[in-house]
Amino acid sequence: MFDLFKRKTDAAAPKPSPDAAEPRRSWTERLTGGLTASRDRLSGALAGVFRRRALDDEAIEELETALLTSDVGVAATAHLIEDLKARYKRAGADADPRALMRESLVARLAPIEKPFAIGPERPYVIMIAGVNGGGKTTSIGKLAKWLQKQGHSVLLAAGGTFRAAAREQLTVWGERNNVAVIAQAGGDPAAVAFDAVGAATARGIDVVLADTAGRLPTQLNLMDELGKVRRVLGKAKEGAPHAVLLVLDANTGQNALAQVGAFDRAVGLTGLVLTKLDGSAKGGVVAAIAREHPVPLAFVGVGEGVDDLRPFAAAEFVDALLPADA
Repeated sequence: MFDLFKRKTDAAAPKPSPDAAEPRRSWTERLTGGLTASRDRLSGALAGVFRRRALDDEAIEELETALLTSDVGVAATAHLIEDLKARYKRAGADADPRALMRESLVARLAPIEKPFAIGPERPYVIMIAGVNGGGKTTSIGKLAKWLQKQGHSVLLAAGGTFRAAAREQLTVWGERNNVAVIAQAGGDPAAVAFDAVGAATARGIDVVLADTAGRLPTQLNLMDELGKVRRVLGKAKEGAPHAVLLVLDANTGQNALAQVGAFDRAVGLTGLVLTKLDGSAKGGVVAAIAREHPVPLAFVGVGEGVDDLRPFAAAEFVDALLPADA
């Protein structure tokens, strides 16, 4: 049967997050710190180009290598280089290549910057998908906290019914945020989603975050199961799910592109959540996504703290990845 988990006492709360005792840093500081590995790789490789302040053939070759090793991808790299050459030609020989590169990156990323907003539907149902180990369950907990800060009440649906650890992890996040969790051991994930929407409707909850079991795009039967969950959510609430988010691990680099394509075909993505940027030197994959699969990048994650997941902002991201004064 279904279980409803909710924090009852302070004793049941999980241990504080690793950064709980550290001095509070601003989001800009955390984003900049989280992108250190990606920034060091890109800026280090581009140092020679920026020192020469000339965009000759040698500089273009160095630039291409730097972008490719930062997981920007072949198509996005070619596009960025052509755009940079055009900007340099318009600006003249005295132009600063670093400034022009920053402008080009912001222009490339701006189309996938779309503020994530909860619509008028109640409950507003958000379906969350992703591969195993990509940070999906943790991201759901952080997203719940972010939604609460926006003034919304939240209910979680533990759709990973056959993996006890996933249910338990989501329950811990529910306890941490004082949020109810609908779960079922070993049952039908679609039934859990259906029941969660019903519970949210009865309780007047604003938002349902429907977790799904992690799966690889090559596991066709499990991808079909995602489609079933989506259809059942539509039966539970007309128009649901109102948003479908895919959680991506930045460490997967170019493999993220295949994941976006496969999950988009299966369930019709409306947004992405890019996690673990703080442990990756592959932050350039954001440019590859913008070029090849321009699904809005709703959130980026740069740490383990509950507040280390925030809406994506193109200019802010470029400032952290390629600072103007580095």
